[in-house]
Amino acid sequence: MLDRVLERSGLTLGQEYEREEVIEGEDGNVIRPDVIIHLPEGKHIVIDSKVSLVAYEHFVSGKTDHERETHMTEHLASIRSHVRLLSEKKYQNSPNLNTPDFVLMFIPIEASFSVAVQADEDLFSYAWEKKIVIVSPTTLLATLRTISSIWKQESQTKNAREIARLSGTLYDKLAGFVTDFSKIKENIDKAGS
Repeated sequence: MLDRVLERSGLTLGQEYEREEVIEGEDGNVIRPDVIIHLPEGKHIVIDSKVSLVAYEHFVSGKTDHERETHMTEHLASIRSHVRLLSEKKYQNSPNLNTPDFVLMFIPIEASFSVAVQADEDLFSYAWEKKIVIVSPTTLLATLRTISSIWKQESQTKNAREIARLSGTLYDKLAGFVTDFSKIKENIDKAGS
């Protein structure tokens, strides 16, 4: 699901993002975020997608209200546990990354995201305090398309600068040509007199 969202985002693998790149962590340990999104000016956003949805699957297939309630509790505990573990990785403190103070935690099934947020009103606050932003396919796609738009604007700005630079070079060469041509005309006029 994460790969499909990335493909639909308009970003290009190897240019605007990397998958499972091994980098140095805060204490020199090796870390491997699922996705590193590159932003202009050497900045990054990290996406992690290793959330377990086993409890959610049990919740959906639960036959009684008691079973569903039990599995929902497990689902919420699983998400909170992953938030805590992800927070402990401290991707934002890696010397190889220039990230904001948060990591995006991707929950690949929209419905599992929705029921979790409805069942636990404090889930977003809990995650935010741990410097984690929980995203679903829809919210991640919107975020990535915004980043894609930023890259397009950056590219257009870069192209405009290059056009201005080349125009200046062309103008200088043309001015030099006109000056040289004027000197040739003067010399021809002197030779003819």
